[in-house]
Amino acid sequence: MLDEQMLPDKQTGLARSLGVAGVLFLTLSATTPASSVFVIIPGMLQEAGTGAIWAMILASLICVTTAFIYAELSSAWPVAGGEYVAVAQTLGPMAGFVMLGVNVFNNVLFPPVAALGIASVMATVVPGLPAVPVAVAVMIGSTLVAILNIRVNAVITGLFLLVELLAVAVVVVLGFADHARPALEFLTHPVAIAGDGWAPASAASIGVATTIAIFALNGYGMAVYFGEEMHEAPKRIARTILAALGLALLFEGVPLLALLLVKIDLATLLTVDDPFGLLVRQRGSAGLSALVSVGIVLAIVNAIIACVLACARFFYSTGRDRAWIPRIDDWLVAIHPRFDSPWIGTLIVGGLGTLACFLPMQLLLVLNGTGLVAIYGGIAFAALAGRRSRASAHAPYKMPLYPIAPIVTLLALAYVTWTSWLDVEEGRPGLIATAAQIAGSILWYKLVLCRRGQWKVQT
Repeated sequence: MLDEQMLPDKQTGLARSLGVAGVLFLTLSATTPASSVFVIIPGMLQEAGTGAIWAMILASLICVTTAFIYAELSSAWPVAGGEYVAVAQTLGPMAGFVMLGVNVFNNVLFPPVAALGIASVMATVVPGLPAVPVAVAVMIGSTLVAILNIRVNAVITGLFLLVELLAVAVVVVLGFADHARPALEFLTHPVAIAGDGWAPASAASIGVATTIAIFALNGYGMAVYFGEEMHEAPKRIARTILAALGLALLFEGVPLLALLLVKIDLATLLTVDDPFGLLVRQRGSAGLSALVSVGIVLAIVNAIIACVLACARFFYSTGRDRAWIPRIDDWLVAIHPRFDSPWIGTLIVGGLGTLACFLPMQLLLVLNGTGLVAIYGGIAFAALAGRRSRASAHAPYKMPLYPIAPIVTLLALAYVTWTSWLDVEEGRPGLIATAAQIAGSILWYKLVLCRRGQWKVQT
């Protein structure tokens, strides 16, 4: 057990050592464009066919509005706690703690889910790799890296990011070099596989694909977790968030277009599980395909490192706000005397993620639930409340055309919630899991925090 004497000064705090580039590298690494292209976007193609282009456009519009919200709230409160701090400051402490509770699951469960997928991605290079041991090894290694100084991690993730973007570039070059179809058809006559033939892509299928695209683009808001380690964060974090989304749109949207244009049977591209890998194998070589697979694995590892870094800082903020029991709170705020990192919090996050690797993937996905819907909804209401009460009036950045962004976000989330409820296999259990997380957070707030007095969030 950790002893109090082992803990460094709890008041040391996080050191401001990052510029825009460092935070951007970390944020893009968490967004992981290459993993989204090779792992998530194929689901859009199977759902909506060439209507995936419309889905990406609609998701881009929704994510832009959400990024505006993140930018304004983060410039007002560039605090490691992220969303829960902004919600607590605008909607009250209980609403803030609900955001905290949902984010515990949302942040902790992504790394093991990503780690468990590495073995299948490596199957073309090293067949038969056991998923759980590989995931455990990746989680342990990523956690040890995440303990290092944040500037060192910015360099490491930046180098990994370069490798994954090269993998994306390979897809783009191969796709555009041998194109066979006019791009305008994807907008005017989107089609999808229907039985043994083709049918117009339905609005419902494009809607479902849009929800997948929103998930693929998600991650730009993670910049706020590094706000306390960023120089002049209130003035600079907004443009970092917007730049992260813009680059994610570029690195995910262009490869999707390149794939649909390439001279390969369209029906095959829309139905195989690995269409981008197929493109590289058919238009490149076996050696190039193996290198791209390695690049995708590095992209996943990079995302895990970035997410462990962000999650450790989130937990650091919860410890500082005394959200748990005193001993755990003290551990979470401990700063390493050499690396200036929340080292015990990082070990806790990595340990929880490592243990989660032994759970069934389906259970992890259900536990993760539809937390993104709750989080986006929370910050949309926070933006509206902050403007109305002027709690966010001090923010250096103001979103354009207010209140369009929060209204569009809430309408889109209502549609996502409805489509998720109709999906009885994954969507509905996810909504129920998120509802349980909200209920559990309210109980902890009422039964534990309220008995100590009024819970206050530090900014």
